Amino acid sequence: MDNNNYNNYNRDEHENGYQQNAYNSYYTAPNYQDYGNVNEVVYKPEKKKGRGKKVLAGIVGLLTVAAIGATSIVGYNLIRGDSTVKTDSSSASEWPAAAAASSDDSVSSDSAAETRDLPSIVQLASPSDAMSIPEIVNKNSSSVVGINCVTSQGIAMGTGIIMSEDGYIITNAHVVEGAQSISVKLPSSYADDTSDADAADELTIGAELIGKDTMTDIAVLKVNKTGLTKAEFGKSSDLQVGEVAIVIGNPLSMNLANSVTAGIISALNRSITIEDRTMNCIQTDASINNGNSGGPLINAYGQVVGITSAKVTSTYGEGLGFAIPIDEAIPIIEELIKNGRVTGRPALGVSGEDISEIYAKYYNMPSGFRVKLVNSGSAAEKAGIQVNDIIIGIEGKLISSLQEFNQVKNKYKAGDTVKISVYRDGEIVDLDVTLDEAATEEESAEKNAQNNDDAYNKYREFFNQFPF
Repeated sequence: MDNNNYNNYNRDEHENGYQQNAYNSYYTAPNYQDYGNVNEVVYKPEKKKGRGKKVLAGIVGLLTVAAIGATSIVGYNLIRGDSTVKTDSSSASEWPAAAAASSDDSVSSDSAAETRDLPSIVQLASPSDAMSIPEIVNKNSSSVVGINCVTSQGIAMGTGIIMSEDGYIITNAHVVEGAQSISVKLPSSYADDTSDADAADELTIGAELIGKDTMTDIAVLKVNKTGLTKAEFGKSSDLQVGEVAIVIGNPLSMNLANSVTAGIISALNRSITIEDRTMNCIQTDASINNGNSGGPLINAYGQVVGITSAKVTSTYGEGLGFAIPIDEAIPIIEELIKNGRVTGRPALGVSGEDISEIYAKYYNMPSGFRVKLVNSGSAAEKAGIQVNDIIIGIEGKLISSLQEFNQVKNKYKAGDTVKISVYRDGEIVDLDVTLDEAATEEESAEKNAQNNDDAYNKYREFFNQFPF
């Protein structure tokens, strides 16, 4: 690609991402009765003489107001053309109040009837053949479990979805990240006697991590139990913006297990970025909090159409929850069960840093990301990509960051050949790159540990030259 063609490069538009901000604890409202009575300052004026005169003046004032009121009623009737004036004092005094009461009751009654006739937001968001929310909850409550993980930093908690009768359970990868042990808490419906403490303890079962995929934030667990109630899965591709959405989970703590929140589908195909990974998500305004992660997003027919993953807190705004579409999650889940990981994911084999727009303008260079490291034997090295190259495009699409590059790259598979454009020494160079298969998380961790050990050994060898 020459410099003239670079100016005609097509730029993709990408939406801004949202960052996950999880709660660590929850607030318990105070019991105001514990504070006792509140002291009040009461003003009590002293009694003064001349009270009789003030009472007499008050009576005169009331009579004056009554006379003015009666005169006003007569004038009102004359203006209306009603020549019949009620002279009976009791009738005259009761008529305005009675008329007002009759009028108010009529308006109030009509208003209440109209309000009762108005559909609720759930009715407006639900199709005519939809299930009621209590029916949806009854259908799914036995398929929603609690997840507890022991990590080096403490206890992590989340929600899971039973996907098979023999014990396979779906949750989020970030829920089980760094877990040294995992347990699943079944809902109370599985206990023969919920009042028996031993029976309640039997609801907690140890779980095995079958596999997890950080990129899509999905993990699969397995418990040694059969006869579980599996969830019914729907199609996220059938969702429409504005239809009803139900969330069931364990927000904030297991004390609030199987909490139900309702809302609507706010948007589809939202591209959000969480911890350097970009995900395609369903947006909903149904309340999602820390602990809901890994639970179901349910449609009006009681079908799971998403896996709740993130919530945006009040730092950015409220009513912003996100879920992984079930259509995209199912292939990942099936591969995790089969292989323990996702295979065929593409890798270039470089690490880099973004070139800011200001930096690019100052040095008169294109935006993109600068290559800081090329892995030995990687696809990038084989294709001729060098350190300090600025990668500016892939497959005819201009990119301005490493995130945008990965969004396009991840649409391909390992073994595919793609054209990558780099800016080097003032020129644009197009290189054909055959993508490698990405290493597993364990392999990446081992490689990073080895790199750290190598760096430490070089550091130690350098300082061993100097006696202290």
